[in-house]
Amino acid sequence: MSNKLKIIPLGGLGEVGKNMMAYEFNNQILVVDAGLMFPENDMIGVDYIIPDFEYLYDKIPNVVGIIITHGHEDHIGAIHHVLSRIPAPVFGTSLTLGLVDVKLARNGLASKADLRPIKAGDTLQIGPFKVDFFHVCHSIPDAVGLGITTKAGLVVHTGDFKFDHTPVDNWPTDYAKLAELSTRGVDLLLSDSTNAERPGWTPSERVIGPAFVEAIKNAPGRVIIATFASLISRMQQVADAAVKQRRKLAFVGTSMVDNAKMARKLGYLLVPDETLVTVEAALNLPPAQVILMCTGSQGEPSSIIGRLSAGTNRQFDLLPNDTVILSSHPIPGNEEAVSKTINRMLRVGANVIYDGIAPVHVSGHASQEEQKLMINLVRPKYFMPMHGELRQLRRHAALAEEIGIEKDKIVIVENGQVVELENGELNLGERIPGGYVIVEGSSIGDADPDVMREREQLARSGIFVVNLSIDKFSKRLLDDPEILTRGFVSADDAGTLIPAVRKRVVDVIHSGGMSVERDIVDVVRTFIFNETKRRPMVFVTMTKV
Repeated sequence: MSNKLKIIPLGGLGEVGKNMMAYEFNNQILVVDAGLMFPENDMIGVDYIIPDFEYLYDKIPNVVGIIITHGHEDHIGAIHHVLSRIPAPVFGTSLTLGLVDVKLARNGLASKADLRPIKAGDTLQIGPFKVDFFHVCHSIPDAVGLGITTKAGLVVHTGDFKFDHTPVDNWPTDYAKLAELSTRGVDLLLSDSTNAERPGWTPSERVIGPAFVEAIKNAPGRVIIATFASLISRMQQVADAAVKQRRKLAFVGTSMVDNAKMARKLGYLLVPDETLVTVEAALNLPPAQVILMCTGSQGEPSSIIGRLSAGTNRQFDLLPNDTVILSSHPIPGNEEAVSKTINRMLRVGANVIYDGIAPVHVSGHASQEEQKLMINLVRPKYFMPMHGELRQLRRHAALAEEIGIEKDKIVIVENGQVVELENGELNLGERIPGGYVIVEGSSIGDADPDVMREREQLARSGIFVVNLSIDKFSKRLLDDPEILTRGFVSADDAGTLIPAVRKRVVDVIHSGGMSVERDIVDVVRTFIFNETKRRPMVFVTMTKV
């Protein structure tokens, strides 16, 4: 048997989100994480993006397990898609599996999944992989990193982490375990690169609590706090602030309500019964006694905050005296959507508090000094940055070189580039697909880059359709050409443009060319561009009677 370990990045290397890594040894595969990514600004109509895990399709019996490092969407968001194809056991801490179970229940898979709880500090043999689970501090409780040992060597996979000495749950990253792994001789360290461009240390989660209390104390009306539904530690901080300020707390939205219910049941979220109320009850209380916690901190149009800012929320509207707190950083690519959402809420008269004006959010990811500390604690032979865009991976690699990792011992790869560890040496392997799989409703992977480009062109330039009814024997027009436009010109402009286009279409048909449809498209495109300097998508439909 070979002693070669293949490290296969299926997602998270080259972008922020859709984290998924596969480790393959002697044809046995261990998958780590199965996350999603939010669509970029030009991905019109896309719900979210998941990793391309086609590499695993013909190896399904060989997948010995799926480890989820923590319960954020960029690590669990694709789990139901993966389990619907690959029914492998799923390992994670109690809170992580609780969040996974909530997601699976929404997709009709909860009863079929094999969920196996582990604890930080456990060592488990999963096929040929001996896995040491160690606690890491992040912006969600119960997150773990991994020490993965095979005959090929020892790999440390940090997951998302930070070195917070005063975390909300009083459970800092396990320095001792990292040092102990180092004494064994770590062949390869894969480390979180999300904040590789941020100097210094990431602030402690503890700074958020006082900021919440201050904002709530000064709020004349309702307080609406938006964050991710999986940020259980943020829910706890809001609950603590609600108790201090003697306000009632209501969770809004299915995902927020389900996750809060699960976290309370498992003991990760402690909210007094007298503090927690339903949304309906909260809306009937005086505004100065209410805190509503919901999703939408990224400006998503379909979220509670997105609908409130647009005035389309069904349950309640935004009021002039409301204080809205956005407790998150904009995900790269979402900055414009977040800014527009803030501006719309300000126009209503609400007071909006966000990271730029008060410490209502801190990152859950290590900044440069913490990333250096991780490398110094582990002292790996080889280093491979993960979880980030290419610029972040490269910056993390530069940090590693600054503190003594030799340049030829650092490997920077993106999704699909297999890396192989054998006999203590690291080399590049084969290249496999590692692109985007787009999810829209029940459609998975049907929209390809060509479709995205067409949507972008339609959104930018509109559409121009010419419908023709022609006698199939004489080739003559039976009616005047019907012309429809959408997203191209206003009704006033169409009144002069469309008759001129119709005349040119009739002229082409009367000319009797061999390829009438193509000729009409060319003539219409040319005429429209000469008149308007715009290029809508032109289509011709022909009905022969």
